[in-house]
Amino acid sequence: MGDSRSVSATTDSQSFLGGYVDGFKGFWVKKVSFLENYTRFTKRDTPLPSWSSSDVNEFIASDSVHGPTLKTAREAVMFGVTGSVVGAVSTAAFAWKYSKSPHGAALSFVGGGVFGWTFGQEVANHTLQLYKLDTMAAQVKFMEWWERKSQGRS
Repeated sequence: MGDSRSVSATTDSQSFLGGYVDGFKGFWVKKVSFLENYTRFTKRDTPLPSWSSSDVNEFIASDSVHGPTLKTAREAVMFGVTGSVVGAVSTAAFAWKYSKSPHGAALSFVGGGVFGWTFGQEVANHTLQLYKLDTMAAQVKFMEWWERKSQGRS
């Protein structure tokens, strides 16, 4: 009897642990599943040709559903760039003022740029209400449109 209890307890703990690990893997598979949206564009035999701003503007004008969303997403990038520049310059200047260390200023420049980009994207998220938009779907629709157009089927 003692052996049967220890075997069933071991089996139960393994199934609990196995269930936990499977649940954890399932959680992360769902979280990074957005990468699958782009694989058909990134893992091609021949890469898509480069596009210009006029191509993007043409898509924005031609697609009444996803065009405005893509335009808003492109506007949000400017918030990130501005935040990155302000963060990089201000933290590097602060580090230089108080330490006079070139490597400290350089690291502060990089760190401040990353922080500024992140902060700028959060400002854009709230200001432009990106949380209400499906920007990924708009980007995928643009990539599909560009693929068709670059192959001459548009």
